[in-house]
Amino acid sequence: MGDVAQAVERGRVAYDARDWPGCVAELEASDRVVALELPDLRRLGIARFLAGDAAGSVETIVRSHRVALAQGHWTAGAETAFWHAWMLFLAGEHARAAGWLARAHTIAEEHEVDEAVAALPATLEARHLVELGRSNEALELADRAAATGRRLGAPDLHVLGLLAASMALIRLGRGAEALPRLDEVMAGVEADELTPTVAGLAYCAVLAACLSLHDVRRAAEWTTALADWCETQSGLVPYRGQCLVHRTQVLTLEGAWTAADAQGRLACAHLAGPPQGDAWYHLGELQRLRGDVEAAEDAYRKANSAGRQPEPGLALLRLAQGRTAAAASATRRLVAEEGRLDRPDVLVAHAEVMVAVGDLVAARAAADELAGAAASLASPVLAGHAAAAKGAVALAAGAPAEALDCLRVACRQFVDLGLPYHAARARARVAEALDLLGDADAAAYERDAARESFESLGAAAEAAALVSAEGLPGGLTAREMEVVRLVATGLSNRAVADALVLSDKTVARHLANIYTKLGISSRSAATAYAYDHGLMT
Repeated sequence: MGDVAQAVERGRVAYDARDWPGCVAELEASDRVVALELPDLRRLGIARFLAGDAAGSVETIVRSHRVALAQGHWTAGAETAFWHAWMLFLAGEHARAAGWLARAHTIAEEHEVDEAVAALPATLEARHLVELGRSNEALELADRAAATGRRLGAPDLHVLGLLAASMALIRLGRGAEALPRLDEVMAGVEADELTPTVAGLAYCAVLAACLSLHDVRRAAEWTTALADWCETQSGLVPYRGQCLVHRTQVLTLEGAWTAADAQGRLACAHLAGPPQGDAWYHLGELQRLRGDVEAAEDAYRKANSAGRQPEPGLALLRLAQGRTAAAASATRRLVAEEGRLDRPDVLVAHAEVMVAVGDLVAARAAADELAGAAASLASPVLAGHAAAAKGAVALAAGAPAEALDCLRVACRQFVDLGLPYHAARARARVAEALDLLGDADAAAYERDAARESFESLGAAAEAAALVSAEGLPGGLTAREMEVVRLVATGLSNRAVADALVLSDKTVARHLANIYTKLGISSRSAATAYAYDHGLMT
């Protein structure tokens, strides 16, 4: 029996040291000789979950529940019923989860149960209400649970309540109000107050919330913190996969694309089901930005097979492929769908696609809605996207001075946030605006800076597009070359505008710049120049 007691003690030490496989091995060895007591069964259940044995963890929880009821430990009975319900809910078995949640309630009603444990079911009920679209009810219920946890000094209850309340606020479009709650959650995590399972859950939930709110700075901070937290624990299996998905997103935004690719592939290998779909989607986004159409298409297809809709990324891929009609159909459908948590991403894509197809009314509406979302969420990232979208609309509408103002704002915002790809795209459009305003030297500098950024990132297609604009006859830009070629075929300004999805005013500006650069004064002279210099081949 002394050996058994020593094994139990070693299991407890391993638990405290966050050595999950070691804890499992020692407690399982003890349990085979003498049944574990409730506190050690609780440790075994948590350690099995964190070591990746979800089925074994559930078996231990259910066994703990039976032992607790048999011994009249009603608080432990209610708590184990709650955690079994929680795991069933996360697995999508909502009916079974409801049954175990009802059991937790019944135990609390019929017996004397710790107040904090009696309040735990409210946190799961609030999450379910959010999924049912009853977020106002969920918010009230979750806030009460969080307040109870704070009053009783019960950190797990407090944090689970705050997370459910944050989820409800985000669904209600009140993301700015969710942020203080999310920060409070992470303060509890950093203070090491939570059980390991709740701490891991908190990390993943907060990261997902920050990314959905386009709060890149918070997401980057907590992604790093989660990676560090995972490294402190031996044999940890849960959270690493989802951590890798978030890490992929953050590294992609920050421009560390080689590292993002490695993290994304690891996530795809670690995960299954919808989480794996998220991993493939974000890997597809990275390949799209790199200009690897085939790899992006493959990743989006795998995301869809795993249950993750490959939009709006697939629509932007279609746009890059020149399939503008397909892209426009997709984003018009997406923007008409209600209740999408990724609506800001949809709006960014929709604005870009609508500019490309010449629907400036729809593009302007998307840009305005983005600006509203940026203000309500206090999101610098969305403010940058809104400014970039407004600049693109102004460019297409033939208002380069207005476009320049908007695009400079977007560029500064993206540079300040450390988002090099978005900053480079804004600079490329700044160059277009400067070209239209006749400032060729300034435009060349901006174009060079954008090209260098794209090359550094590995955005091959966009870098190539800017390289192709260099060294053109007469100092013409790629867009001016398109205009000259179309004019040389005899098209009117209106027809050129229709062909290039530009306004008549923009075409007129391009022609004025072309005349100045080439030292000519008429359409016939432009036509002659095009044929004499081999521009029509």
